[in-house]
Amino acid sequence: MAARPRLLIGQVVHRRLRPVAHSFTYPVFFVQLPVADLAAGNGPFFSVDRNNLLSFHQKDHGPRDGSPLLPWIQSLLRGHGLPDDGEVILQCFPRVFGFVFNPVSFWFCRNRDGQLIAVLAEVSNTFGGRHTYLLHNPDGAPLREGQTITADKAFHVSPFCEVEGGYRFRFFVERKCPVVRIDYDDAEGELLLTSVSGKSTAWSTRALLGAFLRMPLLTAGIVFRIHWQAFKLWIKGVPFVGAHPSHEQQPLQESPK
Repeated sequence: MAARPRLLIGQVVHRRLRPVAHSFTYPVFFVQLPVADLAAGNGPFFSVDRNNLLSFHQKDHGPRDGSPLLPWIQSLLRGHGLPDDGEVILQCFPRVFGFVFNPVSFWFCRNRDGQLIAVLAEVSNTFGGRHTYLLHNPDGAPLREGQTITADKAFHVSPFCEVEGGYRFRFFVERKCPVVRIDYDDAEGELLLTSVSGKSTAWSTRALLGAFLRMPLLTAGIVFRIHWQAFKLWIKGVPFVGAHPSHEQQPLQESPK
């Protein structure tokens, strides 16, 4: 049976360990869309490639030129020796009143047997830069539930962190309440601990409208909160290492061989 859109209602938890402790938790909701059938999400309050209360636009992801996303992700998988014959689910924030900012979107790529074989983490910063990390096993074997996958940090995200060290990704997706863990280590060791979690909910007009009414400023709030937390770090005396604006798509990076 073909995948159907889902709604993920949950939270983002972030914790900084050094040089001072700092943490926050925010409620969020994501859409989980089958890339092969994006139109399945269309409804009274949600549209694909059209403006609505909530919407999804293909130009916000992948090549960002508005072209169909399925051929793009299939070509990317084939180019890295991975099967392209399974379902791909894209988890991201929707546009709200036409506006969106996705700090990270996840493309969950499965083989024809339904096994998770890769995750594409699509990262954006507030300076307009983008970078993608293709996370998979070197031999193309399915990813185990909770398996740790590492990737060198190659992209500027926060003005309070250098571009050094690496990430540890863990995906717990074979459950009703999926969790993604992203931990960051710099030259001194563990620095940031982040999790994205939520309850997977059936797609319906009522569920979408309910999520919107609970969080009507979802995407604008994300941008505000990023800057608010940065201000709090500055007040706490965390060293400011500077911004590195970039409006270019950075080269795709694979998980280490």
